[in-house]
Amino acid sequence: MTSALSPASPSTARAINDRLALNLLQEEGPLTASRLKALTGLSRPSVADLVERLASAGLIEIVGESGEQRRGPNAKLYGIVARRAHLAALDVRTDSATMVVTDLLGRPLAEAALPVDAPRDAVAVLRRTAREAGADALHTVVVGAPGLVAPATGELRDTSGLPAWHRDLVALLQRELPARVVVENETNLAAVAEQRLGAARDLESFVLLWLGAGVGAAVVLDGRLRRGASGGAGEIGFLPVPGTSGLPSATGCDGGFHALAGRGAVAALAARHGFTGAPEEAVAGAAGEAFLDELAERLALGAAAVTAVLDPGCVILGGGLGLAGGPALADRVARRLAELTPVPTTVRATALGDPAVLSGARLAARDAAQEVLFGSPAPGRSGPV
Repeated sequence: MTSALSPASPSTARAINDRLALNLLQEEGPLTASRLKALTGLSRPSVADLVERLASAGLIEIVGESGEQRRGPNAKLYGIVARRAHLAALDVRTDSATMVVTDLLGRPLAEAALPVDAPRDAVAVLRRTAREAGADALHTVVVGAPGLVAPATGELRDTSGLPAWHRDLVALLQRELPARVVVENETNLAAVAEQRLGAARDLESFVLLWLGAGVGAAVVLDGRLRRGASGGAGEIGFLPVPGTSGLPSATGCDGGFHALAGRGAVAALAARHGFTGAPEEAVAGAAGEAFLDELAERLALGAAAVTAVLDPGCVILGGGLGLAGGPALADRVARRLAELTPVPTTVRATALGDPAVLSGARLAARDAAQEVLFGSPAPGRSGPV
């Protein structure tokens, strides 16, 4: 026996419609009431009430008019009050840390490099940079860091091989800032950026293979980032593969895929081909065709294991090395991958490279802050209630 769904209460309907309008203003930019009416399907009186409600709440404001030829109420352009909250995004690597302060729309206002090995100094620089951006306080801070982040608690786990100052910095931020501080794995944030801004904008499922100082992966299936039960989804550096001198262990990935595809391994491979410059230059083609073929062989081994288990449909070569290799490397990996697995899989080069981590942190901070200030996430585009 089935029962019909109860219609939404007036207050619930208003909340859903408000969130839909705010989402449209976020994605489309400033809009007139007439345009909001067309995009939402709401009646003119409902849109008028919605606009008054959001303006009274300090969430939207008049930012201009739609054109010189049109005057009056219908020409007013409404936009989100971007100064309502200030946010910060951090990209914390093993040997560097950078940050950007943004407004509520995620637009960058100020950037800075943070000192490493001195967490308290880093927090001081963050505060100073926020003040320079006009922020009396930060609403949300998102930190992208290497290592395992527990999905249930958001705790950065004590991962072997990572410097202790990572955890000290996160603990200081959480203890001393009057802000919500969220920690996320760096590769996961890079995948968010690729999905929203980069090479995966047309994809619902993909795996981002991060090629940087280390090697990792981020898994997006059916539009959702998958972290795994313990936050360890994508720790592909520990994957046992042929061609290494041993096997990985619970405390080290030296015998795993990292030994073939990490930045140091790529530099050593380039040196064997007679190239001693930066690995990015080697991957960009300076080390020659034979080098690219051998590197593609290595990358295809890891990609084949991932695709055989997950069938993501697409592998994106990310990070600085993925950007340097571009389509030339991606095409080589795709050809070899097709020989190793029956699962149809395309391979693309990143559109963002290393900055994807900071971009992903900026997007995550914007989403988290807007969810608090605007209410629950926007409904699907099936129409207003």
